[in-house]
Amino acid sequence: MAPGKVPSKRNPRSWGALTPPLAEWILDAVSTMGFSQMTPVQAATIPQFMGNKDVVVEAVTGSGKTLSFLIPVVQKLLRLDESTKRHHVGAIIVSPTRELAAQIHSVLLSLLEFHVPSAELLPHLKGDEKRPATTVPVVVPQLLVGGTTTTAQDLSFFLRHSPNLLISSPGRLVELLSSPHVHCPQSSFEMLVLDEADRLLDLGFKQDLQGIISHLPKQRRTGLFSASVSEAVSEIIRVGLRNPVKIEVRVKMKDGGVLEDRKTPASLQMAYTIKPASEKLPALSQLLERLPVKPQRSIVFLSTCAAVDYFQHVLPSLLPAGFTLIPLHGKHPAKVREKNFNRFLTSVSPTILLTTDLAARGLDIPQVDLVVQIDAPSDPKVFIHRSGRAGRAGRKGLSVVMLHPGREEDYVRFLEVRKTPIIPLVRPVISVSDDDASAATQKFRKLVKTDRGLYDKAQKAFVSWVRSYNGHQATSIFRASDLDWADLAQAWGLLRMPKMPELRGWEGDKMLGMEIDWDTFAYKETAREQARQEAMAAEKAGEVPDKAAEVKRKRKNNEAWSAKHEQEDVRVERREKRRKKREAEETAKMTDEEKMKRMELNEMIAQIRKQNQAKAASKEDEFEGFGD
Repeated sequence: MAPGKVPSKRNPRSWGALTPPLAEWILDAVSTMGFSQMTPVQAATIPQFMGNKDVVVEAVTGSGKTLSFLIPVVQKLLRLDESTKRHHVGAIIVSPTRELAAQIHSVLLSLLEFHVPSAELLPHLKGDEKRPATTVPVVVPQLLVGGTTTTAQDLSFFLRHSPNLLISSPGRLVELLSSPHVHCPQSSFEMLVLDEADRLLDLGFKQDLQGIISHLPKQRRTGLFSASVSEAVSEIIRVGLRNPVKIEVRVKMKDGGVLEDRKTPASLQMAYTIKPASEKLPALSQLLERLPVKPQRSIVFLSTCAAVDYFQHVLPSLLPAGFTLIPLHGKHPAKVREKNFNRFLTSVSPTILLTTDLAARGLDIPQVDLVVQIDAPSDPKVFIHRSGRAGRAGRKGLSVVMLHPGREEDYVRFLEVRKTPIIPLVRPVISVSDDDASAATQKFRKLVKTDRGLYDKAQKAFVSWVRSYNGHQATSIFRASDLDWADLAQAWGLLRMPKMPELRGWEGDKMLGMEIDWDTFAYKETAREQARQEAMAAEKAGEVPDKAAEVKRKRKNNEAWSAKHEQEDVRVERREKRRKKREAEETAKMTDEEKMKRMELNEMIAQIRKQNQAKAASKEDEFEGFGD
């Protein structure tokens, strides 16, 4: 379609067919960006949201929800009679994760490149000077996510550039809106968007959302967007929206003449394969090797962060030649997450993202051909979101979940009841022999024997996986008492079974038939090995460790390898050192006037935080809604 051309009435999904009409530059933008026509969710949503209606949009993953709210928000801000006042916010988009927020921000910037007045201001947002004033309406975005900037830097950016569209995760947004310098009056504020609304509540952002809504006017347009609407989201709809238009888009698939609702794109094939634990990773290797077309981008889901930390070291030994493995999970530092995610997005060779459910929701990763779920997710709703990373925007995709033989096979029927039917994986043929499984175990164990640190990772990862398995919502299907512990030990390449409550009644060999000299089994990391040697020497000499060290040791053992408190203490200490170093470097370059402004800013932030803490302490934990 030529930019700006009014289409034929026989093609109602052309962009020009929208009522109210879109601006000419938006038609140019969507055409140039490669969107030849609207998706069904866009065709249903954009007219309602632009027509001053609250909307609740439930649509299959990969259906184009992002443009469904970005276009109305942008058009609304640009059709105001005058430009937004300084330090006044016109619209807010809330996202559950920093990756999704950054992705929405990136799509928005691509869109604004086609609006000349806004595009001219974008380069100024990267500098320290105030952005130029403008008499015409423009969109000035600000991305607010943790890990990349401090709260002080966010507020400083807001005061300098006066953005009118905020894209944020909930926590950072609450802090910014609490500032007396940030204004959201009814005369300026237009729209609120909650993207992946059910996920926002699943991650425990209820109190933050209440705080956000309390700063916004009741007379506003609100949009809730999600691939599934839970009971909690229904409660938001009841108390936070005014007569919302419910838009539900499903894919219709013909099966024996009967139309059946599906929650996944028609271009996505979902399949399952039944494999013992020791055969799952060899089966993954065969799948990658035997697909008719080598997948450019694949995503492999594991249950826990610790599992990703471990398997990123041993899984490459099984992968076919030419594949690159990139780890990503929520406990990575923000910069590592951003770096690894960008590596995956920009990869030109076949690449596998080894990840947790962090990457299961909302992210629009192009050209994902294959999704493999080594284990079914604890929350059955997440199954759809994991699978939906492939088969997006009409591209063919394959999603495979691996189930243990026995009771887990009931998961197939469980998904059918939830209107998420899957079929057996027939092509390509996957046939893992006992020798293949044994060879994989030997490869893993050989690698683990080279570094006691990797052994620690394996033990910790296995314990975390068992805890995750015990947390399955489908408890009648996933029961730890049904697990084959010996086979699991082979699958993970364990050198011995960890101490854990689930193994108390297991009569198998906890040493797994391995003969290892644990005294000489060393860490590759010199400092850790030296500390271990010193501890061994002290123990042999009968020295009594100091009380604090003993308490730490007991806490570590009681937490079964989690080391959660110790790691958090180290992280906090490192963050504080880095913060002080940055502040010292910045202060050294400042003039006396700038130092005074910085002091005032810090005092203001401290005051805001105290107010927030006081409010949080006074609130009950019960959900009270988001206003009328």
